[in-house]
Amino acid sequence: QVQLVESGGGLVQAGGSARLSCAASGGTFSDNPMGWFRQAPGKEREFVAADSRMGNRTVYRNSVKGRFTISRDNAKNMLYLQMNNLKSEDTAVYYCAASQLSWALATTRMNDYHYWGQGTQVTVSS
Repeated sequence: QVQLVESGGGLVQAGGSARLSCAASGGTFSDNPMGWFRQAPGKEREFVAADSRMGNRTVYRNSVKGRFTISRDNAKNMLYLQMNNLKSEDTAVYYCAASQLSWALATTRMNDYHYWGQGTQVTVSS
């Protein structure tokens, strides 16, 4: 069975950096869209970043463009999110997600991702 396990969250000062990792097991996702979403207290889960081999597409939420970078190591079945210049509004639980569809385009829609991790907390102190 597919499992996605996030790590790398924690307490970070505003302006600092953090790197989230997502380890995938029970399947390979090199050809599938994968992404990151986040949910702040009292708010709905929202899209952060995603990429797909199809179309060589990478998509970011406007508010993180230029600060966050999504990447993969397909040999290790890992997904990463490098977050720089963190702001207090980036505080949230961050979730890794993967589509079960091979050769699909990365999207911003939660319903297009079928597998989810348990989340990792990122808290940015100002």
